[in-house]
Amino acid sequence: MNIMIVTDAWEPQVNGVVRTIQATNRELTRMGHEVSMITPLSFTTVACPTYPEIRLSLLPYRRLAQMMAESQPDAIHIATEGPLGMAARRYALKHRLPFTTAYHTRFPEYVKARFAIPLAWTYRFLRWFHAPAQYMLAPTQVVMDDLKLYGFTNVALWARGVDTELFYPHPTNILNTENPIYLYVGRVAIEKNIDAFLQLNLKGSKWVVGEGPELARLQKQYPDVNYLGVLTQDELAKVYSSADVFVFPSLTDTFGLVLLEALACGTPVAAYPVTGPIDVIGDSPAGVMDNDLQRACERALNIPSEVARAHAEQFSWRACTQEFLSFHTSTQTNATINHAVLSTQ
Repeated sequence: MNIMIVTDAWEPQVNGVVRTIQATNRELTRMGHEVSMITPLSFTTVACPTYPEIRLSLLPYRRLAQMMAESQPDAIHIATEGPLGMAARRYALKHRLPFTTAYHTRFPEYVKARFAIPLAWTYRFLRWFHAPAQYMLAPTQVVMDDLKLYGFTNVALWARGVDTELFYPHPTNILNTENPIYLYVGRVAIEKNIDAFLQLNLKGSKWVVGEGPELARLQKQYPDVNYLGVLTQDELAKVYSSADVFVFPSLTDTFGLVLLEALACGTPVAAYPVTGPIDVIGDSPAGVMDNDLQRACERALNIPSEVARAHAEQFSWRACTQEFLSFHTSTQTNATINHAVLSTQ
């Protein structure tokens, strides 16, 4: 099957959306499918306000339409609601091609936190964007339930996984600061609630890995914290392995791939009992969820590395990709028929 994936989030960005698509592409290829990508790399772009590393494609429709017509995919997946996602949606509707979409992040909550735009306005846009899709794929049951409360009717579950061959316990301590070591990895942005971690009175040392619009402020406000920028996945696995506890202070993530990556490296998790940690950790002893984040951090120190690793091994990208593929097999026939009609016009 030739599957086209359209995404506004792509390399060199490093985030959960990009890693999800990369892992899915890898598994689809291993399963014998052909993957066609439409990303900002093929277009003239400008920096996204407050997110300069995110590139927004300028007037992409004509070029995107040409790429989609030439590829004639059997199935179309629109991963993001940005300029490329909007253009792909327009093309698919114009030519009556079925497609799926994805809901990766709590976008309305992020927009409210950054620009004070009411949730209702953003959810109204999202309902418009995702309504024509055969399936709107969400990462957890909790997120699915939330979306249904906001009026979404085509939501389906597409879980996430972790590459346990890449992320595993490394016998190293490259962080080399006072023990115990507490680690945050992810975008350094207001919606990640990083202050809740850095304000904790914890013995040992704290590390923040990642980049984002809040980095300069955090470095100035918390000079005793250690900071690293964006790392390769191999470097990141070693950093995870060097920490005693992975701290996840976010209250708005839909899943949190970094949780699985840390666990796969044998690092237990401390988090709030919210969507993301609940879905990854559940009732497992691999992490501690508590409304008192300091208490969660201190209790997580007692979790053996092998317990964290064993929990991560239950998540497989192959199983997640087979789930993803199942939503597109049903769209293949209609897409093929409509492409055949287009080719005769």
